[in-house]
Order: sequence, then structure tokens, then C-alpha cells
Amino acid sequence: MGSKYTKRYTEEFKRDAIAPVDSSGKTVTAVARELGISSESLRCWYRRAKADRGEGESGELTSAEREELKRLRKEAREQQQTIEILKSDGLPREGERPVSELYRLIHAEKATYPIVLLCRVLKVARSSYYAWCKGEAARRARQAADDALAHEITVPHIASRKTYGVPRIHAELRRLGRRVNRKRVARVMRERDIHGVTRRRRRSSTRPDLKAKPAPDLIGRVFHAGRPGTRPVGDITYLPTAEGRLYLACRLDLATRQARSSVTRWPTTTAPNSSSTLSTWPTAGVDWSPAA
Repeated sequence: MGSKYTKRYTEEFKRDAIAPVDSSGKTVTAVARELGISSESLRCWYRRAKADRGEGESGELTSAEREELKRLRKEAREQQQTIEILKSDGLPREGERPVSELYRLIHAEKATYPIVLLCRVLKVARSSYYAWCKGEAARRARQAADDALAHEITVPHIASRKTYGVPRIHAELRRLGRRVNRKRVARVMRERDIHGVTRRRRRSSTRPDLKAKPAPDLIGRVFHAGRPGTRPVGDITYLPTAEGRLYLACRLDLATRQARSSVTRWPTTTAPNSSSTLSTWPTAGVDWSPAA
């Protein structure tokens, strides 16, 4: 049984092997037997040498022409393979190409296309792909660990009637003796669409009157005064308590920067408006008269 590997000869050896055929007049078969090489190989080398010297048969290509033809065929083949790769169903669209998906595509298509071509078309470094292949075992182990953690998360999540979120699930796992990072719990729950019940955000009950005219700017955006008591400003807000809302009225003198405030209970159950605020303002105990 012959060897499955083809022996390669240098160009210098080929020239030295051809020389006895022209100089000694021996046949190609005899020279090949003396050199211990295949007669077909020697005959091919001799025919190509004659074509390079212009002594070959009509239509015989020279070595340079054969190399150029080989290069053009390689380019055409790579272009065709590039088109097939770009038309592949498993190729993510531009802008939605995570590197891991490209690595998986290269791994799946490497039996059909050369890895060098796949990496060049997908714009991926070969060294990065080979590093990804070496980490396949670690990724499988990590995926198995995440699946086991997801099962542990599902138990308290179902027991809470699917109301527990990341904080409570993490606390429950720690209570059971399972020490795990909270961010990892959040990632595993997010990847498997496990989520708890959250309270709705509280909406403000204040609704501006779109038909009302804007309040006039009585101080003209000038927040300083030359004499005390000439330019006071104020505001009112409410404080929620167990006994109901208490309203806080505040007065600030822009000259002295001294503030006065008072807390009062609104006499009505409805929210205050501008007219009721002004009418009941003295009951808040705020002195609006200019300072002496």
C-alpha cells in the first residue's frame, strides 16, 4: 500500500531531473527509474519545461500562464463562496451580529468553507475564533450551572405565586444557604423571562388647567431687593400625615433672605385653588406686611 501523502519536490530538483533527458538521450522512463521517481511526474515536468522554452505543443500553457490561471480560478471560487456565505440563512443581519453568533456560524460552516475565508467575510479575527473554540467546554459548564440555578430560582418564585422579584429571590436563596451573586440571579431571571410583581408608579393628581392664563410675573425675575419688606415671595405645599393633609405656607424676604413659615389644616376637603389660598392665607399666621 502506498503512502497517502504526496511527496513534493523543489523546482531545483525538477530541473536537475529533466537535464539527463536532453543531455544523455535517455528516455523519460529510464531516467525516472534511475532517480527513483514516477515516470508520469518526470514526463509532466519535461513537458512543462518544453512549453516554457516555447517548444511545447500548440495550446500548451507556460508555467506563468498556469500560475495566473490558478490564481484567477481561486479568486472566482472565493467570490462564489463569499456570495454563498452572505446569503446564508443563519447569518445575522448587519447591526444585529453578536460575536458569539458569528463564531457559531463559522463553527457550523467550517466543513463547507475554509475558516480563513469565513473569518475574512464575517470580519472576525481567526485568533479570536480559535480562542472561542478553546472555551467551549467552559461555556457548556457555565450554561449547565445557570440551568441549575434557574431551577432553584423557580421553586421560591412559584411558591410566592410568581410575585417575588430579584431582591426577594436573592434573599430567599441566601436564607437557604445558596450563596450567589445578585447580578447573576438578575441575569438568569431576565434570560428566562422570570419576573415578579411590582407596584405601579404613583401618578400625580395635579392636573393643570390648559385654559387658564399663566400667572403674571410680578417681580420680573428679579430675585433681590434693596430694602426689607419691599419684595416678599412665598409658596404653599402640603404635608401628608396620619391625620390628613397639613399645608405649609412660607414667606421669604428677598432683601434679608429671612423666611417665615406656618402650618395649618385646610378648612375644606377639596384641594386648594388660587382664590381660596389668598382668602385663607392670613389663617396661616404669615405676616405679609413690610418690615419697619
